[in-house]
Amino acid sequence: MLDIKQIRENPQLVQERLNGRSGNYDIQPILELDKQQRELEVNRSQLQARSNEIGKLVGQKIKSGVNPQDPEIQALRDEGNSIKAQLSELEPKEKELKAEINRLVLALPNLPSDSTPVGKDEENNVEVRRWGDEYLPKNPNILPHWEIGEKLGILNFERAVKVAQSRFTSLIGAGAALERALIQFMLDRQIQAGYIEVSPPLLVNTDSLTATGQLPKFAEESFKCADDDLWLIPTAEVPVTNLYRGEILAAQDLPIYHCAYTPCFRREAGSYGRDMRGLIRLHQFNKVELVKFVQPETSFDELEKLVGNAEAILQALKLPYRVVNLCTGDLGFSSTKTYDLEVWLPSAGKYREISSCSNFIDFQARRADIRFKEAGKKGTQFVHTLNGSGLAVGRTMAAVLENYQQPDGTILIPEALQPYLGREVL
Repeated sequence: MLDIKQIRENPQLVQERLNGRSGNYDIQPILELDKQQRELEVNRSQLQARSNEIGKLVGQKIKSGVNPQDPEIQALRDEGNSIKAQLSELEPKEKELKAEINRLVLALPNLPSDSTPVGKDEENNVEVRRWGDEYLPKNPNILPHWEIGEKLGILNFERAVKVAQSRFTSLIGAGAALERALIQFMLDRQIQAGYIEVSPPLLVNTDSLTATGQLPKFAEESFKCADDDLWLIPTAEVPVTNLYRGEILAAQDLPIYHCAYTPCFRREAGSYGRDMRGLIRLHQFNKVELVKFVQPETSFDELEKLVGNAEAILQALKLPYRVVNLCTGDLGFSSTKTYDLEVWLPSAGKYREISSCSNFIDFQARRADIRFKEAGKKGTQFVHTLNGSGLAVGRTMAAVLENYQQPDGTILIPEALQPYLGREVL
């Protein structure tokens, strides 16, 4: 959530930054409503002060011996009653204005950082680096992961469709074991890197989704329970971030690092026709998420470390990838700066996203009211939040099935994963 003070004091800068994003955002209605609300607030404050003054005057005059029925006292009382009537009209108007301003501000995305490239869409994203060219597969006849998975009997899409609908899969035998091995491997590596594991709820309330920026804008992307104020999580970012919603943390407890494995659920609205086959774009998928709560002056350094934590998984698995700095037009709603990690998928002949690592600065913390306080200092500050995938498990499995595919149709298991799976070959 943007700071209304920032919008008020730097409207041109805010509008320019918003113009670089995809979508049309106009802050003028917010500025006009904010002006009305502040004028109303001044008027209300003046009336309240006069009402208090009248009450004091009436009390003083009666105490000094003036008859309570005296015309002067009656005139003061009449004025006080008139002011109370005005206040009874102004207060709900002010409340309505504040609610409308809040609604409009909630619909605004975060402002891109100075180091976020300006661009219209993903074509303007900037590649930062590549890793693992020496591990690019030499096999010229690599089958897509869904084909080799079905041949090996470890993936079954047809039966999953029967059980649910399209964009679901079932993992069978070694496929289920491979996914479990990947999850445990990722968690172990991130815990070693200093993250504290959390197993959060998979259902969250509306306030939680609003706090992290999924609501109100992306309601159509989420699955909602019909009879409760509960939604299936689109990512562990939501419940883990909201663990501290409404809290004031101690500065000495920062930074806080959490990792969490969860299933994730997304409608993928508007994506039909894209990635209809395979593990890339499912309604249900597993992910290991990394979430950070840090002090403001460290957040961009923490973003670089977060990217490194995600890269470490790909490097340990020896999967070729590249790091991309997303441009303003491709930036997520809540993010000020995002790096995508894209793994090489031979069957597609291109890199595909496997992790998105973002710095939200104080955007989510304002919505969730997560602050911190330094010992011996007055006041509080909003924390900065960050998150990233470490990694998307299904996409990692797809990358393993393709990059480690052998001409005879077997799959070599990455060396780092062999102790978890108990085998060298599928």
